[in-house]
Amino acid sequence: MLTFPSPDATGRRARFERAVRPLAGLALTSVLVSVVGCELRRVPDGAWRLRAPATRSAAAHAPSVALPPRVYELDAEALARAKRRIESGDPRIRPAYERLVREAAAALQVPAASVMDKRRVPPSGDKHDYVSMGPYWWPDSTKPGGLPYIRRDGERNPEIRVDYDAPRLGAMISAVTTLSLAYYFSDDEEYAGRAGLLLRTWFLDPATRMNPHLRYGQGIPGITQGRAAGIIETRGLVGVVDAIGMLEPSPSWTAADERGMAQWLSAYLGWLRSSAIGKQERSARNNHGTWYDAQVAALALFTDDTALARSTLAAAKTHRIASQVMADGRQPYELARTRSLAYSVMNLEGLFRLAQLGRHVGVDLWSYRSPRGGSIRKALDYLAPYADPRRKWPGRQITPTEPDLLVSALEQARLAYHDARYDALLRQIPEDAVRAHRALLLYPEPDSVQASARTGS
Repeated sequence: MLTFPSPDATGRRARFERAVRPLAGLALTSVLVSVVGCELRRVPDGAWRLRAPATRSAAAHAPSVALPPRVYELDAEALARAKRRIESGDPRIRPAYERLVREAAAALQVPAASVMDKRRVPPSGDKHDYVSMGPYWWPDSTKPGGLPYIRRDGERNPEIRVDYDAPRLGAMISAVTTLSLAYYFSDDEEYAGRAGLLLRTWFLDPATRMNPHLRYGQGIPGITQGRAAGIIETRGLVGVVDAIGMLEPSPSWTAADERGMAQWLSAYLGWLRSSAIGKQERSARNNHGTWYDAQVAALALFTDDTALARSTLAAAKTHRIASQVMADGRQPYELARTRSLAYSVMNLEGLFRLAQLGRHVGVDLWSYRSPRGGSIRKALDYLAPYADPRRKWPGRQITPTEPDLLVSALEQARLAYHDARYDALLRQIPEDAVRAHRALLLYPEPDSVQASARTGS
């Protein structure tokens, strides 16, 4: 009879020869593989189930029987629900899907970038090392050569885009997450093929791969070659692990690719936890600490270290929510910034990621309330009124914000808290910023809930 082993740290597409008893199961394995062409795949709840291998033909795909994707920050059932509605031609979700397809077409043109593309040589002498510069640091006009640089909070120095790795990393992650989502919803193999190429080039190909550390992230000329703050630049890895889960059915994404990504992400997770830079970022009290925890929890879940994920998420109650959110919902460490609205939303997004990840290990952050009254919901409710562009933010915000700044948070809150107030706030946002927003694909209402009247529906 079949036995269902726990996955090892790097192998996530267990084949039958690893999943059956050596003798009794051998004949059954041969029959199943040859007759029905199945393999064992991991699904989000940790179980192993038989799954037919994907084909390149979208027409041959059978969405009604496909298993939900293995995702962690996103909700697999919600994605499946959105896919059914796309296939049924639901007009409420069509604008968001059409926008995703347009963005995926653009992502197909994103070059397969690498840390090897830069001309500058890292302090180590190894171009496989990632290098970036702190965004808010500028030459000191009173000093020879401008060194050491000085900080101007909220003002981005255009130098950060000149031959540094951060822009290429950001573009790669954005393209991969867009392409993988478009592949999941459309079954178009072209999207998966390109996403796989981008991932292999950045992380896996020996000639182009990035070394799994950030020793030289956000350096400051004249001060330091790298610092803990650079770790914020890999927060997109929280989305990458979900992208990999959506790519799993594709023949373009192989078992070797999956093992390689698991090994790379495991090594990076080890560096995050053991290095002096990683430990310093973990102790950060603002959005940097929040997003550090989100990365650790997501990578721990992906590499099957549920104990680490659970302890990280449980500790976030006191380390992040209680320490960062006041009883009235203010986030003092973010309000101190010159872009206080944008940073308050950024930290809230990190807290939302932690709450979504907590579902997998039984840690409820959505409803946690600290002894002094702070909570994720309080933080949201403090910011939510400013979704209305007619309301003026009382703090400093030296750069413009986008009209859709709070759309994703409000869409998630509708599902988490079942409160009609969030629907009303969404209707205060310009219609074109809501009706085609990707959040409508990621956080659709449950099938059992009658869709409420929405702007643009």
